[in-house]
Amino acid sequence: MKIGIVGLPNVGKSTIFNALTKAGAEAANYPFCTIDPNVGVVTVPDPRLGVLEEMYKSRRVVPAAIEFVDIAGLVKGASKGEGLGNKFLSHIREVDAIAHVVRCFDDSNVVHVDGKIDPQSDLETIELELILADMEVVQRRLEKTKKAARNSKEEAAHLKILEKLMVVLEEGRNPKAEDFTKDEWNWLNELQLISTKPVLYIANVGEDDLTEDNVYVTALKKKAGEEGRQVIEISAKIEEEIAQLPDDERDAFLEDLGLHESGLDQVIRTSYDLLGLMSFLTAGPDECRAWTIQKGTKAPKAAGKIHSDIERGFIRAEVTNYDDLVAAGSDAKAREHGITRVEGKDYVMQEGDVVFFRFNV
Repeated sequence: MKIGIVGLPNVGKSTIFNALTKAGAEAANYPFCTIDPNVGVVTVPDPRLGVLEEMYKSRRVVPAAIEFVDIAGLVKGASKGEGLGNKFLSHIREVDAIAHVVRCFDDSNVVHVDGKIDPQSDLETIELELILADMEVVQRRLEKTKKAARNSKEEAAHLKILEKLMVVLEEGRNPKAEDFTKDEWNWLNELQLISTKPVLYIANVGEDDLTEDNVYVTALKKKAGEEGRQVIEISAKIEEEIAQLPDDERDAFLEDLGLHESGLDQVIRTSYDLLGLMSFLTAGPDECRAWTIQKGTKAPKAAGKIHSDIERGFIRAEVTNYDDLVAAGSDAKAREHGITRVEGKDYVMQEGDVVFFRFNV
């Protein structure tokens, strides 16, 4: 699963990406220093793994992971090829969700591509360009579908969906699931439109603004609330410093700032949730691991994440709630107290299930 980090030039995208991935992407004070997307795999913070590692004396720990892509900055006219628009749009179509970085700090030493700090205007610039780019795609699809609809009921149904979609885009709105039936929305998602991807806003604030009210963040949250989207407030500069610290110093540094966790940990966890993902856990002497699945996944499909043979030969899942397992203190105690449950093929996996799968070879 890929999260694309997007925004106007010089809003802090690459600095945030560097802090997230420690991948060393170039960060400079001029537009378009990121031309090709930088890609980094990031582990999803999960303190449960450390507890299970200690409980089972596991030889290794494997957390869940998510991929972040740092994409070139967008400017007005990108849908018509301005700046690096065409490159930007081709890269963003390939991601599953968008982390939209918005500048919410004043600094005369850092150039703003539009010459002023205005989060709402910045959002509107990018969202309009994405909508315009999608309109071109939908218009081309409409023309082909009109011809095919003459001899196909299925294509005639698709034509009605596309016409409904075009009305939404022409109004300058991002299409939402509630604008369509479930079947219509599922079909639209197959088109890989940019404007239908889930979005998270990252408010990049100054180093002194994390514990104070920020008028730019207030404006951003107002806009986000109208769209039903989340805002995570972070300071890219501080996150970059945190990322360079050893774990023991990192916790102390966060405590000094009055923070329970870093902003980037929030970004990672929220991005994971934004994609509709969750983790189930397996634990033993050899390995303690978090496995990524879509919410609503049934037990056999989850077993297939470990190995396809386990899915094919699935017999049952022996499931223990993580909190109950920790309270019991061991597998044996959990079984003794009837905490471990036996679940069949129709069981829908829950966040934090600790599972052992039984299967035929």
